[in-house]
Amino acid sequence: MAISKEAHVSAILNSMATSQRHETPYRHWFLERCLPEDAVGQLLALPFPAPDLSGVSGRRELHNATRRYFDVQNRAAYPVCESFCQAFQDERVTARIAAHFGARLRGTYLRVEFAQDTDGFWLEPHTDLGVKTFTMLLYMSPDPLHADLGTDIYDQEKKHVGRSPFAPNAALVFVPSNITYHGFELRRIEGVRKSVIINYVTNEWRAREQLAFPDRPIAA
Repeated sequence: MAISKEAHVSAILNSMATSQRHETPYRHWFLERCLPEDAVGQLLALPFPAPDLSGVSGRRELHNATRRYFDVQNRAAYPVCESFCQAFQDERVTARIAAHFGARLRGTYLRVEFAQDTDGFWLEPHTDLGVKTFTMLLYMSPDPLHADLGTDIYDQEKKHVGRSPFAPNAALVFVPSNITYHGFELRRIEGVRKSVIINYVTNEWRAREQLAFPDRPIAA
């Protein structure tokens, strides 16, 4: 059964209302129950193959050819991608994101990546500063062996200071700045670590084919 946009909007707004804010080493939030439960199963069932790392990792852009997005084509092919993107494009959600997190979204574009990480994956500390004005790392995997696979958090000197909880339908949110260092320390991944990466990006984003609505900037 298709999940409606309204169901997504309700879940997203509720997850923000109950989010937990933390101030160190930079302001960030933990959210729970971000999506309708039925949507989680449908997203996990998307028939996107996990990429072959070929022994190379450290930055996601090293595997650009095999990355998957909720782009125009996948929105049309999969109703859950369509309702998901319509919700994050909805003015009720974008206005609440701007007010709650302090993100500047006017004139930005929604970019949603479906990430599937396998053993050997790691990410060097980075900030997302630049053309990204908002980052939400939404964890999907229900495997209990993935409980320690949250995002690693670093201070301004790139010293590891913590790790976000990893639970299905939970998320880490932050507004990119010059100190929002995060990454993924190399450790064993059993199976596939699945997550959805939600960004709003400025008009300078060159890969327009990755965007959910390449001709519809956020109004508010």
